[in-house]
Amino acid sequence: MRTFLPGLLRHSLAMLLLLPLLGLAAVTPADNSTGTGEQATLKVANRTIMVFRSSLLGEGPEMRATRARSVINEVLSSSDNLDVILQPSQQNYIVLLGGHRGFIVTPADIDPLQNDSVESEAKDAAERLRQVVAESQQGRDLHFMLTAVGYTVAATLVFFLLIRAIYLLRGKIMAVLPGLMHRHTQSLKLGHTQVVDAYQLYPLVSRILHALRWLLMLLLANEWLSFVLSRFPYTRPWGESLNAYLLDLIGYLFEGAVNALPGLGVAVAIFFIARGISGFSQRLLRRMAAPGSSEAWLNAETLQPTRRLTALAIWLFAFAMAYPYLPGAGTEAFRGLSVLIGLMISLGASSVVGQAASGLILTYTRTLRAGEYVRVGDYEGTVTEMGMFTTRIRTGLGEVLTIPNSMITGTVTKNYSRAANGQGYVVGTTVTIGYDTPWRQVEAMLIEAAERTEGIVSNPAAEVFQTALADYYPEYRLVAHAVPEHPRPRAALLSALHANIQDVFNEYGVQIMSPHYIADPQQDKVVARENWYQAPAKPPEP
Repeated sequence: MRTFLPGLLRHSLAMLLLLPLLGLAAVTPADNSTGTGEQATLKVANRTIMVFRSSLLGEGPEMRATRARSVINEVLSSSDNLDVILQPSQQNYIVLLGGHRGFIVTPADIDPLQNDSVESEAKDAAERLRQVVAESQQGRDLHFMLTAVGYTVAATLVFFLLIRAIYLLRGKIMAVLPGLMHRHTQSLKLGHTQVVDAYQLYPLVSRILHALRWLLMLLLANEWLSFVLSRFPYTRPWGESLNAYLLDLIGYLFEGAVNALPGLGVAVAIFFIARGISGFSQRLLRRMAAPGSSEAWLNAETLQPTRRLTALAIWLFAFAMAYPYLPGAGTEAFRGLSVLIGLMISLGASSVVGQAASGLILTYTRTLRAGEYVRVGDYEGTVTEMGMFTTRIRTGLGEVLTIPNSMITGTVTKNYSRAANGQGYVVGTTVTIGYDTPWRQVEAMLIEAAERTEGIVSNPAAEVFQTALADYYPEYRLVAHAVPEHPRPRAALLSALHANIQDVFNEYGVQIMSPHYIADPQQDKVVARENWYQAPAKPPEP
């Protein structure tokens, strides 16, 4: 950068010195028509003097601009009398340069959007021509040009010094910034938790300082270039346009900010009103869900989702009310972005909305609760978490199942915990015994097996139901209760219950007839006690 910029500056200064000498009053192409008709621009020495919009004495706007440009260039290069005089002629005005007719301003040349008079337009054109005359004289003045070069060199040195100062200032700020941020972020704590981490905040502040550095450098470059171009007659219009553009941009931004303040104030007022209403509704819902309240639909389980839904509805309504007052809400870009977001939501959120609606149905119908043992389709286990979109179930085999809420609402759900008195769940199994075995003996053996199983409570007592009288055997269903205080999961409890049922039936010499049989076996299909612990099974320690 240090080797590139001086070379660029040398070439720029050389061009700035040669331009006035090579093309003080060069002919510039005319700007042709707009939608209203043909027009031509008169430019001399890189400065616009007049825009012709009509024909005069058989000459069109282009011919009038070319003729006026030729006359002005000839007078500037060959005459010492460069006085600019404005002479009225009927409804027109003649602009004279050194006694020669430069051009004529007619009423048809007036811009219809400006609503100016012919006299006012002619005076402005004459004043611009006088400025061209003055700048042409300055371009021939060696002392003036040398002075302009001196100003350019001085401005360039100041520009590089300021750039250097910006780099030095940024280096010093970056050196003290870590310690300063560490001291201040340590004081920003919420309880014992630090709100802002200095290591995460440092890259953000560094990027902001980097952007500010480039912004200052660009502003300085704009001012330097505008100052340098304004020193030389031929490039002075460019320098003036740079300053005018910067001022117009600042004015536009300031005007936009001022115009946005009333609407922004209304949006802020709507925000605070919505915040107050939301806070009031949250407190009201907490009182309605308090113990002893008569509102049966609102309790500790439904309080949290109800509060979220109420707050969401309030803030969506507030956003809809504040939307027209937001800065830029009426622009085409803002409207296009709104349509795009709405289209994306409508196309991709149908399943999401369905899942959320299913979650609300499960919450308000109280189909499931955390800690309950349920069966959803082919899956069963303990409910560990109920979310807006999914429900998590932990099985007795150590698995955690994530089931979509829409699946739960669309299938039969068995809740084994609701049948128990208090906390707990129901556990049961089915066996088939031949008709030659007394049913009272079967029921007694099943109840004895349940009493032997650790984890099954005695109150309420286990029950046996004859669920079917099949072709080859009756079906007996054992129903017992377990409580979650016992550490054994339901799968382990069922395994222990099945083991005790086999032991009890073997002890009493009753065979379990499953699957069905064709004829009675010659020997009973039971396991003798002395054969219970065949290898590799090991008997329990005494």
